Amino acid sequence: MAHVVLAGGGTAGHTSPLIATAERIARADASGSVVAVGTPKGLETTVVPAAGLRLELIPPVPLPRSLTVDLLKVPWRLVDSVRQARRILSREKADVAVGFGGYVSLPVYLAARTMGVPVVIHEQNALPGLANKVAARFARLVAVSFPDTPLPGAQYLGLPLRSSIAELDVEARRGEARVGFGLDADRPTLLVSGGSQGAQSINTATLGARAELLAAGIQILHVLGPKNISDADVVVTDDTTGARYVPLGYVDAMEDAYAAADLMVGRSGAGTVMETAAVGLPVVFVPLPHGNGEQARNATFLVDGGAALLIDNADFDAVRMAREVRALFDDPERLPAMRRASRDLVPPDAAGALAERVLAIAGSTNAGSARPRRS
Repeated sequence: MAHVVLAGGGTAGHTSPLIATAERIARADASGSVVAVGTPKGLETTVVPAAGLRLELIPPVPLPRSLTVDLLKVPWRLVDSVRQARRILSREKADVAVGFGGYVSLPVYLAARTMGVPVVIHEQNALPGLANKVAARFARLVAVSFPDTPLPGAQYLGLPLRSSIAELDVEARRGEARVGFGLDADRPTLLVSGGSQGAQSINTATLGARAELLAAGIQILHVLGPKNISDADVVVTDDTTGARYVPLGYVDAMEDAYAAADLMVGRSGAGTVMETAAVGLPVVFVPLPHGNGEQARNATFLVDGGAALLIDNADFDAVRMAREVRALFDDPERLPAMRRASRDLVPPDAAGALAERVLAIAGSTNAGSARPRRS
């Protein structure tokens, strides 16, 4: 019986693998306990309880990118968050602390370190965040989603995915998924999605390329993002080919959208990259042009492996989109080859592999081989 505390939050990039791993831990050790730690400001306050997991909250410790008064407050905020994280670990009798990055993870890592609780980290991005860079120096296990993530002792396990994604039977689901979105069951299908919030540049290019793609007989499922859709976004059908453009603000079950599609155009966040690779969906990635370049880095191994294309955001417009998408659909061998390559490039069942290792570390703690517990 293992007592596992998992930390991660802020965005879906942290919460989704946490939930997927927690589900597999609970399935493998039904008599144990699993609790998640997040902050009051993150996505975890809704998605973690919705997944049936118990959630404990501690204050976030954001790190300002410039020298401001807030930067001077970081040590005091961190001390307070570590103190609260220690209370949670002690109360839960934690055998292992598992972190997925984000503001909440560093206090939990440091609390576990001071208590002798073994730490496991999982890094979602090809370029690691600060919390995981710190914890990698003392973690018992450093698991990564991408094969070239620069962390000491990194083990390439892949990204833990929900079972609905990891176990998706695309061929069996395709026709039903298309019909469910109001599409033709047998027509070539393009999925466009800029992530949970949408992407304005991709949306603009799609609207500009829409007429040409529909005229070519390619139907389009366009997920614009909940803040980007309006009454002006309506279903459009080409009078000649009958191909249909279907706009949506958000899709709750992305596995259905993946199953419906032959090709996707979208951002290259870690979740999107690994989910599409796992289900074998070819993608034209248009990385977010901000941050430290992690989105472009995320997609590199798929591009190098022949499973995806990558176009800079600055170069992506309606003309480029129509040309690239039509070229892929016009080549009868290209998309099947990309689909096969994609599936061969990612480890199977990352959530199960990570859960197995976490429970093994928890088991060694229970056996008394890891450390004396300090409160």
